[in-house]
Amino acid sequence: MDKIYNKFSDELLNSCVPFWLKYGVDSEYGGVITCVDREGKIYSTDKSVWMQGRCAWTFSYIYNNIEKDEKYLKFAKSCLDFAKNYCIDKDKRMYFTVTREGKPLRKRRYFFSETFYIIANAEYYMATKEQEYLNTAKEYFELVYSIYKDPSVDPYKITPKVYSETRNTKALANPMILLNVTSILRDADAQNYNYYNDIISGLIEDIKCFYKEEYKATFENVSAIDNSVILESSPCRVINPGHDIECSWFLLEEGIKRNDKDLIDFSATMFINAFELGWDKKYGGIIYFKDILGLPVEAYEHDMKLWWPHNETIIASLMFYNYTKDKKYKEIFDKVCDYAFKHFSDKEYGEWFGYLRRDGLPTEPPCKGHTYKGPFHVMRMLAKCMILMKK
Repeated sequence: MDKIYNKFSDELLNSCVPFWLKYGVDSEYGGVITCVDREGKIYSTDKSVWMQGRCAWTFSYIYNNIEKDEKYLKFAKSCLDFAKNYCIDKDKRMYFTVTREGKPLRKRRYFFSETFYIIANAEYYMATKEQEYLNTAKEYFELVYSIYKDPSVDPYKITPKVYSETRNTKALANPMILLNVTSILRDADAQNYNYYNDIISGLIEDIKCFYKEEYKATFENVSAIDNSVILESSPCRVINPGHDIECSWFLLEEGIKRNDKDLIDFSATMFINAFELGWDKKYGGIIYFKDILGLPVEAYEHDMKLWWPHNETIIASLMFYNYTKDKKYKEIFDKVCDYAFKHFSDKEYGEWFGYLRRDGLPTEPPCKGHTYKGPFHVMRMLAKCMILMKK
């Protein structure tokens, strides 16, 4: 285990962290720039609001759990300051992308810019104990959770993505991400532990509605009316194995905290089914999207290999092995690590490629970051696995 630990530590502290500190820090305007090519050269100066929050959380988390280096907190604060000063609209909802200097470009219906802003403030508060950051995390949590419970209160009034009168669906991503957000905020705001615990209990039940035993799969979208699967719709048949695997370790983590065997067993079932569905038996790696009936998937990237499902599988398999000592999880961990470190990790320029073709070769020209990829999934995986290995 020492050998594996050292491998993960080297990848985090000598590859990924230096890459983003060298190429991602915007010393002129603040925050993080994530649209960089293989070598770290910027190919777009537009900034992802998701990544301001994700980067601030990641570097605060590494500071709190791996290495107390002040430059990590400096980078995190820069991202938080940029988000606070430039990424919030007049209605308090956050943008999706802004220009390098912080002028708004795009705003989206979903609330994930806000969720990542919440965890960033909460984690930074745990590092500094500066109350304003916890206050901001709590303020935005109340906003987001109120929208989750009742979308009509959303101050961002915009035409719905689909007509609910025609097809009323709900997405797994919402309760899944909120589960993780609430868990982090519960750690930061421990005096209100029971309040967050009750919310998590409800989110767990919401998540279970997406798992269908008859298909041995967790769906991305189900009917908002009766939780049924809508098989006549291609988007409603889609399974995202990486999402399900990520969700499984969120649930496992909570199951362990609660000593809830049923929840732990449910999370294990979700994990194994998602992995078996997603693993590419021909080329190796985890396929991005699958149709539950084996029919064509509309998304053109459906059979590509993306960095983050592999990151989440490495976390999940190690967590399940650490808890159960069942060798099948160790076998999955080894298999996915072998694939991921061979195909995604870039020994020449550092960090990980974001996108591979199905055969495992990087897309051309390759990139290390963009609007959706920055210092988050890879570094979270490496840090969390290092913590697990220490145990």
